[in-house]
Amino acid sequence: MANITAKDVSTLRERTGVGMMDCKKALVEADGDFEKAIVILREKGLATQAKKAGRVAAEGLVIAAVEGNVGAIVEVNSETDFVANTDDFKNFVNTVVKTVIETNPADVEALKAAKASGSDMTVNEELQELFLKIRENIQIRRFARLEGTLVSYVHGGGRIGVLVKLDTDLGDKALVCGKDVALQVASMNASYLDRDHVPAEVLEGEKKIMLAQMAEDPKMKGKPEQVLAKIVEGKIGKYYSENCLVDQEFIKDGDLTVGKYVDKCAKELGGSIKVAEYVRYERGEGIAKREDNFADEVASMVK
Repeated sequence: MANITAKDVSTLRERTGVGMMDCKKALVEADGDFEKAIVILREKGLATQAKKAGRVAAEGLVIAAVEGNVGAIVEVNSETDFVANTDDFKNFVNTVVKTVIETNPADVEALKAAKASGSDMTVNEELQELFLKIRENIQIRRFARLEGTLVSYVHGGGRIGVLVKLDTDLGDKALVCGKDVALQVASMNASYLDRDHVPAEVLEGEKKIMLAQMAEDPKMKGKPEQVLAKIVEGKIGKYYSENCLVDQEFIKDGDLTVGKYVDKCAKELGGSIKVAEYVRYERGEGIAKREDNFADEVASMVK
């Protein structure tokens, strides 16, 4: 049996783009023969998968789920929404969510290496099996895991997912309130939980922008600095009301902020409720999508 070194595995990985563990298995199976190992990887579809890994995957699903006092939210991306709507893809994403809940992985790589929920295979092996069926680039992009009194919400068939953690002594009685908060998070996409969570540098940046805008406004010329400071203070209050969850206008009752709505729920239920934390994922946010020019594509084909 050939002695497979780390350098051999690294070399095969560079040539194929396939993961280290799969390269090692292929070299062992091929008894150290690189060309045979490449054939083995191609037969398994892994070399093709590596080539497709460079394609933009900005579609997919965001799923959030809660089991007992543990919840998770994940985003798994595909190249097309057609694939994202297949049962195979949906089942895989749900397996990923359950695996996060059950194994509490440190990061995406640890998640891939973990045993998939209800399976003898790892998450990465399940991912490779899925690729062999659908032949698209699939990426587990991110996940979060929380513990406590939790509410999950998924909007638009997996376009937006939300996980909300409540600090409460009311147990499951607080979940109805938490559901409304999750709807608010999904709809209004607050940047911060409350004023204390807004970084000082962000506030300073906003103040500089406001002062620069007023400097360009003829109506503001000649006003004393203390007056300008008061105006900025009022504008910062508006910034809080737009960007901090508890200060936002409650979507179900415009006479209340989210914070006041939560306090109202707590009072009616005879206990305490505070929004402790939340996570909101929107499918494909921040991913630069490929924009194909159909006319240019056709022209290039007939040249």
